[in-house]
Amino acid sequence: MEYFDTLIVILQSTVRVSVPLILAALAGLYSERAGIFDIGLEGKMLAAAFAGGAAAAVTASALIGLAAAIFVSVCLALVHGFASITQRGNQIVSGVAINFIALGATVILGQAWFRQGGRTPQLSGDSRFTTVELPYAAEIADIPVIGSIYSNLLSGHFMLTYLAFALVPFTWWVLYRTRFGLRLRAVGENPGAVDTAGISVTWLRYRAVICCGILCGIAGAYLSMAMTAGFVKGMTAGKGFIALAALIFAKWKPVNVMFACLLFGFLDAMSIRMQGNELPIIGVVPVQFMQALPYLLTVILLAGFIGKAIPPRAGGVPYVKER
Repeated sequence: MEYFDTLIVILQSTVRVSVPLILAALAGLYSERAGIFDIGLEGKMLAAAFAGGAAAAVTASALIGLAAAIFVSVCLALVHGFASITQRGNQIVSGVAINFIALGATVILGQAWFRQGGRTPQLSGDSRFTTVELPYAAEIADIPVIGSIYSNLLSGHFMLTYLAFALVPFTWWVLYRTRFGLRLRAVGENPGAVDTAGISVTWLRYRAVICCGILCGIAGAYLSMAMTAGFVKGMTAGKGFIALAALIFAKWKPVNVMFACLLFGFLDAMSIRMQGNELPIIGVVPVQFMQALPYLLTVILLAGFIGKAIPPRAGGVPYVKER
């Protein structure tokens, strides 16, 4: 049972660290399916984490913090949309600019407002999200195997965790079972045909980047108001880029995105668990190597070991309406 309990702990940690990856990857899915490549996921998550942590610290309300995080993230998404859709600018440059702006502005504003070296004050009580216990979790906790899975693995997570996993089938339904999803996928493949059908390509793409902003806002709020108790500078630590890698690895499909993010989360959880422990034959693995495992996997997957991943044909290409 000792090994089983260890496995449950690792899987619980996997779920916890996978949530921001799932939300960010789904955000990129909406945007890229519409033909807008968004490398600014990292920046929007970071700005949202700061906005959520700052608003929650000031108002002592987690819901207000969540609303602030979503608002800031959507604003940055609209900036990216204006540069990429309306002005037909380079989408990569726009996304990189958002990353740099968020990286610098969060530290400067954090220092100016709170005088804690770029951090926000520690959150507690109603100012942060708390875990949710599922019904009868305590009663069946002592039952072998089933009790441990239900009480420790399925129960005891944040509400945003359950929301993230619920958004996976919801996103699948939106993309493949609704008129909006059909048009969204069409505008990412052949915007000219969508325009010919009398549907506004611009408005569809703006709605896609707004969806992207909302999901990045929730991801940022999770980082600063659930996973930790406040904002710390650079706390996204490349999660936006890992989410992009997971999105490519999953070939822009919602369910595959979830499993790809869980894979990255599992490696992250393993790197935390195995630090300083001896492995058979190998011995003690350096801490730095274990910490680098998720990023090494990112490089390996993007190097082409997953087969050919074909993005939406109109991705990254500004649409110019034919006259």
